[in-house]
Amino acid sequence: MYHLHHLESLDDARLDVFARMTDVQLRSRIEPERGVFIAETAEVIGRALDAGMQVQSLLTAEEHLASLGSLIARIEAAAPEAPLFALPGSKLERLTGFPLTRGALCAFCRPRELTVAEAVRDARLIAVLENIRNHTNVGAIFRSAAAIGADA
Repeated sequence: MYHLHHLESLDDARLDVFARMTDVQLRSRIEPERGVFIAETAEVIGRALDAGMQVQSLLTAEEHLASLGSLIARIEAAAPEAPLFALPGSKLERLTGFPLTRGALCAFCRPRELTVAEAVRDARLIAVLENIRNHTNVGAIFRSAAAIGADA
């Protein structure tokens, strides 16, 4: 059985990874082996699990627990010691700064960075991003690249 922790306090240090750490801290440039990334929504978390990413912990609103049963079972199988944190929805929104309407946030260990040769080894169509000034555009660029069949 997964390790379910019903939390009431937003001050719990185990929640830092979900709301109080900057992207630079999550990437952990000084200690890359300790790097973390956050996946949002059951679909994205499932894709990360499919890719073999290692789960650190899961955070959800208490009202989403029942609808996440199959995802929680997958996480339990992949990482039986990973804690699952549940907060009342209103507190979760205060922690993250936005309503978590699509289920959950999951902290994963950041994988080893690929070399360019490894990343493009079997690719036929490669998208190269250079001098991106607004990182919020990257998602739209990735979706557009996927639409035209880019595989790296």
